[in-house]
Amino acid sequence: MKKVLVATGNKGKLSEISKLLQNIDIEAFGINDHKLCEPEEDGLTFEENAIIKAKYYGDHVGEIALADDSGLVIPAIGGNPGIHSARWAPDKDFNIAFEAIKQQLKEKNIDPGKEVVSAYFICNLSLYNPKTNEVNSFEGRVDGVLQFPPRGSNGFGYDPIFIKNASDLTFAEISAEEKEAVSHRSDAFRKLLKFLTKNNF
Repeated sequence: MKKVLVATGNKGKLSEISKLLQNIDIEAFGINDHKLCEPEEDGLTFEENAIIKAKYYGDHVGEIALADDSGLVIPAIGGNPGIHSARWAPDKDFNIAFEAIKQQLKEKNIDPGKEVVSAYFICNLSLYNPKTNEVNSFEGRVDGVLQFPPRGSNGFGYDPIFIKNASDLTFAEISAEEKEAVSHRSDAFRKLLKFLTKNNF
């Protein structure tokens, strides 16, 4: 079975990615066994940041690396939290991020508990081969609306405040299997898997 280094220390993300890669007999392993400082993600887009991570970890470990950069985009507040989604939740405390979103919406005279606020998740997956220096990127998106107060205990990150269009449940209220079928990460992965299969990875 071929192996791919998944450039994330997020266990939830690693678990989702591992399940998807298993479908085409690729084993995913994380970076937690490698004592590396995190690279500075100073890109201006999800793709740029995913490439920074893939190259950093791929070059240090010497393995083909797959990096995910994803986040929640809320047009009503200038696209925030966007590429800074993780930074809005210090120590992975997303309740802080939820409050920051509510505050920014309030400053725009928007009450997310009463008004429909559009949002979407973006996921960029970048695959990097340190032996050839080749990079391939794949982007997925899922559109929906915000839900306040947060609901559900499944998933991770911003899942409790996001409802996909044509659904009544947040990403944190549906099962991992249901989310896997419709999420932004799954959308990007379908494109990645198609590429890997086509190229006999």
